[in-house]
Formats: sequence, structure tokens, C-alpha cells
Amino acid sequence: MKAPPRLQALIDEGLIDTVVRQLMSGKEAEVYVVRCGDETRCAKVYKEAMHRSFRQAVDYTENRKVKNTRQARAMAKGTRFGRQSQEAAWQSAEVDALYRLAAAGVRVPRPHNFHEGVLLMELVTGAEGDAAPRLNDCDFTAEQASAHHATLVAEVVRMLCAGVVHGDLSEFNVLLGAREGVREGAGEHEGEPCPVIIDLPQAVDAAGNNHAQRMLLRDVANLRDFFGRFAPALLHTAYGPEIWSLYERGLLRADTLLTGQHAKPQGPVDLGGVVREIDDARAEEAARRLRVGLAAS
Repeated sequence: MKAPPRLQALIDEGLIDTVVRQLMSGKEAEVYVVRCGDETRCAKVYKEAMHRSFRQAVDYTENRKVKNTRQARAMAKGTRFGRQSQEAAWQSAEVDALYRLAAAGVRVPRPHNFHEGVLLMELVTGAEGDAAPRLNDCDFTAEQASAHHATLVAEVVRMLCAGVVHGDLSEFNVLLGAREGVREGAGEHEGEPCPVIIDLPQAVDAAGNNHAQRMLLRDVANLRDFFGRFAPALLHTAYGPEIWSLYERGLLRADTLLTGQHAKPQGPVDLGGVVREIDDARAEEAARRLRVGLAAS
């Protein structure tokens, strides 16, 4: 296919050879299958802010680092340079998170390069070598659902131990791929389907963002609700509160054995917190319906 202008620049730079096809168009980016020498990779072309449906909410961008104080002042004032800096920070957040999580052993697409708003990374494939499906496009037995849920909860823990909370984790941004180099000791074999977490521009720093706890609880609840459709016993688990409680107390490790149970602390009700949770739930449901609509179109 003819290379889009943003990818033609990478061809001119010798970073990719050809564009094979468009893989998907999402709320924040378009993804293409490309050839780089003997390898097939994917290129994520970020949309400009005016063309995105995903809003850079302050909850996500809170406490994100920028290169210098000039950028920080410009972003705070909302100048043109500030908006450009904010856009660059939004895009580089995913790049930084991918490198950080890949180094920590989390199953994410391996990043290869980032150039002019285009992220080159591993193409996650399924058992037949085709692009891997999203969880939302798959059906599972109760046993399969329980196994994948356990794997993803363990990945959430590993991410948190690396200081990262996904912030938008759901069945729409997890692929079921057959990846090489599966972590040793994980009880899986090369080529077997395993979840791979994608879409991380909204990832937040667990220690530096005041909304990290709420986002992690929502991420884990999304996994519980999805896999609970196939394995109803999962609907009665409370992994999110258990994980965060251990993290707050400095007791969370990548190999921590979880029970899925958590006793709620006794004390006065935080009415403001309850209202915020309701508002967040409404916003999440609206976003979920939008994703369902985009997936069906």
C-alpha cells in the first residue's frame, strides 16, 4: 500500500522499508503493519490532539515530568509551545512505559524506535502468525478465563512493582498472542496463547499520581468483570484492594501470593470519595460504550 505521509518520513530515514497494510484505527492512533529488513513490525502513528477522542485528562497527566521548566510553564499557560510539549509528553509516556515494563518482564510489545510521533514496536501475533486478537474478540471456557485472569492480575502486580499503573486496562487493550521468550517459570510454553498488554499513553506513576489507586482498582475490576462473564466465581474476588493494600504497606512483590480477598477497613464514610467513584464509573461506562461502538463499526 502507499505509505501515509507520517510513515514515508520513516522510510526516507531508513527505519522501515515498506508499509504492508493498516492494522487498526483507534481513539488515539492508527496502527500499520510494516517491514523492517527481515522483520515484520507494527508502527503506531499517534493522532494529533484535535483528532483524538481520548481526552488527556488531568488525572492521567498529573505529575508527569517534562524536560525543563520552560516547558512546564508553557504547558501550564496553555501556549502553542505548551500544547506541543504536552502532546510530546503524552506520546513519550507510552514509549517510556514500554521500555520500563519490558525491562521488568511485563508482557508488552517490545519497543524498537520512536521517531516524529511514530512508535515502532513488535507485532504481536497469534498462533497462526496473524495479528493477535483482542480479548474482547475471543470466547473462553471457565478454565481458560480463570487462567488468563490470573496471568493478567500477576502482570498488574509486576507493573505496580515497576511503579506503573496502566490506567485504562480492559479487554479492549489486551491482545491474546503467542510470543517468543515467555518468562521462564511462568508455567507457559513458547507459542501458547498468552495475554499481552498494549496501549499505555495514559500510564501513570504509581507513587507520584494521586489518582493511581483509583485507576488500579478500576483496571483490576475491568479484568474481573470481563473474565467473570465466563467464570462467574471471579466476580466475588477483590484482587484490586488486596494488591493496593499490600503495595501501600510495602509488602507487594512480583511473586506475592494473592488470595483475592480483602477486608474493608472500618471507619467514617468518605462521601466525597464515593461521589468521585460514581462519576468515574459513569465516565468509564461511557468510554466502554464508545469502544464497543468503534469495535462494531
